[in-house]
Amino acid sequence: MTYSGEVTVGGPADVHELKDLMITKIAVGPMDNNCYLLRCRATDEQLLIDAANDAETLIGMIGDDGIASVVTTHQHGDHWQALAQVVAATGARTYAGRNDAEGIPVPTDVLVDDGDVIRVGRVELTARHLVGHTPGSIALVYDDPHGHPHVFTGDCLFPGGVGNTRKDPKAFASLIHDVETKIFDVLPDETWVYPGHGNDTTLGAERPQLPEWRARGW
Repeated sequence: MTYSGEVTVGGPADVHELKDLMITKIAVGPMDNNCYLLRCRATDEQLLIDAANDAETLIGMIGDDGIASVVTTHQHGDHWQALAQVVAATGARTYAGRNDAEGIPVPTDVLVDDGDVIRVGRVELTARHLVGHTPGSIALVYDDPHGHPHVFTGDCLFPGGVGNTRKDPKAFASLIHDVETKIFDVLPDETWVYPGHGNDTTLGAERPQLPEWRARGW
């Protein structure tokens, strides 16, 4: 089956099979949050991005192999509703952006800064600190040595725009700057984008809209 990235709450997960990494996407909760389970194909180690909701579903997706780590992309409550239960069930290490960790009511084992590398087995993910949606939002970039990059953007980048900055001009200016300089300026059009809600996209599909986003201010 070809990966589409189109998932619905209560529906099946979708699996993106790369040479070194398997990415399983599932939607959970009343705000249609996306959760991503990453599995290193060489070691079978797993990492979860955003234990957003419905712990039973996430634990079932994780399976008997468990997870080594869970990364919370930012402090908003819809992205960590299942975190305590998932950690209790798996013993996973918790990661979050340094400036958002205090807003997450589950202790963060590893505070993440811009440029830090988070590993799942032999696969490396590079954290990018994107300020504006929250003070400590992080995106995770997987630069696939066998293909194009993949980036997990949390609520900082979606099809059609950057994340909500609550009509705060300074927050928007910060977020659009960080998304442009740390994502669009350094990654190619083929880069696959996995957002915190909704369908996936690519940087190439979104790049022509950047001037429009800047002009409208959201």
